Amino acid sequence: MTQALLSISALTAGYGDFQALFGVDLALNSGETVAIIGANGAGKTTLMRTVTGIVRASAGAIVLDGAPVHTKAAPDILEMGIATVPEGRKLFPSLSVEENLLIGAHVRKVKGPWSLEAIYELFPILKERRHQPGTALSGGQQQMVAVGRALMSNPRVLLCDELSLGLAPVVIRDIYAALPKIKASGASIIIVEQDIGQALKVADRIYCMMEGRITLEGTPESLSRSAIHDAYFGVRA
Repeated sequence: MTQALLSISALTAGYGDFQALFGVDLALNSGETVAIIGANGAGKTTLMRTVTGIVRASAGAIVLDGAPVHTKAAPDILEMGIATVPEGRKLFPSLSVEENLLIGAHVRKVKGPWSLEAIYELFPILKERRHQPGTALSGGQQQMVAVGRALMSNPRVLLCDELSLGLAPVVIRDIYAALPKIKASGASIIIVEQDIGQALKVADRIYCMMEGRITLEGTPESLSRSAIHDAYFGVRA
């Protein structure tokens, strides 16, 4: 059996006395897109924050290509090749679009397919707006900057937390249209998404979370809509 590129096993984490994750198991294979779906409060964002070292795991393990991740600090995890597009984008308001993008290149200095030119080819509107403040752009354009900033580190694993949240359908379409190109560049992708339909369109495999636990896992072809609905909302047979 091929070893997963990113392996999460029996992961437990939380905030102080509040436990948010309960023994989560998840795997991401090389060249794969995995979607994590679930309602608000399911634990999806906490899982992403734990993978990136913002939240410390209290038990379990996160392993990237055989190397432990859960014992590392956030900057070291980024150096290992795990980059994130955070919920809410988190752009630097005092910096231009191009300066926000360039920050991504400083944190992991490895050769790869992603450069300013490549990002501008992926999202041409950013080249037109490159000298404007990042937060002066529309929500969708800001999301493109956040994706581009993460890609500038040439990550092995790209984590995308709530890409479509609060965006118009036409903008969501444009951002998701970039994912096949990102995947073709060699990055493996985890997408956190509330929109079940959107997740099913792009993912090789789906995980559903509820109350800090994985409630369902499988390929879009193998999972019925009713099974996904039941796992998403906690319906018991």
